[in-house]
Amino acid sequence: MHAVQKLTNTTMGLLLGVVILLGCMSAGTGLAATTQAKPASSGDHKFTIRVGEHDRDYTVHVPPGYDGKNSVPVVVMLHGGGGTGKTAATETGWGAKADEVGFLAVFPDAMPPDPTKRSHFSRNPRLWNDGSDRFYSGQNAVDDVGFLNAMLDDVLARFAVDQGRIFLAGFSNGASMSFRAGAELSKRIAAIAPVAGASWLEPLALERPVSMVYITGTADPLNLIEGGAPKLATGGSDKVRAKAKPPVRDSILKWAKALGCPATPQDTSEANGVRTEIYRPCQDGAEVNYITVEGLGHTWAGGKSLLPEFMVGKRSDKINATNVIWEFFQKHPKKVNP
Repeated sequence: MHAVQKLTNTTMGLLLGVVILLGCMSAGTGLAATTQAKPASSGDHKFTIRVGEHDRDYTVHVPPGYDGKNSVPVVVMLHGGGGTGKTAATETGWGAKADEVGFLAVFPDAMPPDPTKRSHFSRNPRLWNDGSDRFYSGQNAVDDVGFLNAMLDDVLARFAVDQGRIFLAGFSNGASMSFRAGAELSKRIAAIAPVAGASWLEPLALERPVSMVYITGTADPLNLIEGGAPKLATGGSDKVRAKAKPPVRDSILKWAKALGCPATPQDTSEANGVRTEIYRPCQDGAEVNYITVEGLGHTWAGGKSLLPEFMVGKRSDKINATNVIWEFFQKHPKKVNP
């Protein structure tokens, strides 16, 4: 009798444990399913991740209609030196474009040279470690390629992403960083769009072909077409902008060579002060587009400039860089390995 009762109690205990375990598993599965299925609300969502010794921030703009189930493209926009992800969003209008056509617009923040102090446009500007070795000594210790790679991992964990359509754009120092990240993360980046920046990588090598569209102004004092030391439109300079840049065409040809493109453009066109050179054929259907806008200063074509004209030169609406870049991106997705 006692043996039967003991067996019964043991069996009931085991059954109760199984019930509790199954209940916990069910609750956990239900939570995970709910979290995964629940779409993020439209608008801006800020996230922080730990990379090395630093907490790094980025913002994702989610378009209306995103349901968390259907995979969507991603456009990462890298701000210029002294800017932030927020200023880049304002200057370029990538958020509005994301709302229009339905992709995630991602705006990461660079680190200031002294992360212990508040960032400031001139005294402690946020700067990307673009490989130029031209910034403050502490900046070069920051692994921005590692940050962007970890950020993409985090975005993929939070959102439904089309991994064949992850694109990278950048302005000024962010453009130079897009060259570097586009090369070093070529396995996951489909195409890049540097605007008014230089490629500092020597040598430049790509693990897989990454198409590029490059845009700059003919009157840009900080990204001189012929190369040389950048200066503000006032003629002034500072230690952030003191290092001479190579001629713009050097960066174009460097990327074209890495793609196996010919050294001369296959097609050239010019209309309304906008000149376009297309370098092809290249490896696996990739190509390089080089676009110059007459009279454009150090600003985002068709966008807003948060700095005065006397510092960075004139705006131009001859083209809308965001629209041009998006059209280019649409033509150059990446093949995802099975």
